[in-house]
Amino acid sequence: QVQLVESGGGLVQAGGSLRLSCAASGRTFSIYGVGWFRQAPGKGREFVAAISWTDSTTYYADSVKGRFAISRTNAKNTVNLQMNNLKPEDTAAYYCAASSLRWSWPRDIDFGSWGQGTQVTVSS
Repeated sequence: QVQLVESGGGLVQAGGSLRLSCAASGRTFSIYGVGWFRQAPGKGREFVAAISWTDSTTYYADSVKGRFAISRTNAKNTVNLQMNNLKPEDTAAYYCAASSLRWSWPRDIDFGSWGQGTQVTVSS
């Protein structure tokens, strides 16, 4: 199993920035990729960004492309999500997830390990 712990959420004004981190432990050798998903109150879970563990290929939802950047710190098995120019509609609980399955495009059903989530609130 892979254990994931997120950190870095908080309250920020619109236009501001936050950096989320996800630390992976356990069977990290089994990871194909790590992704970030979010869920706002009353809404379904939404893909945000992902990174391939093997070649660091990145994937982004259209809604965050150009504003968010996902990266990996190999030595620490940590994945970061730098979020810039935040908007009120980015307000959600953000979850880190790991997948051992190869994907052509990340889907939440491909991810078997999930963190506990961290709240991001963007005020207008």
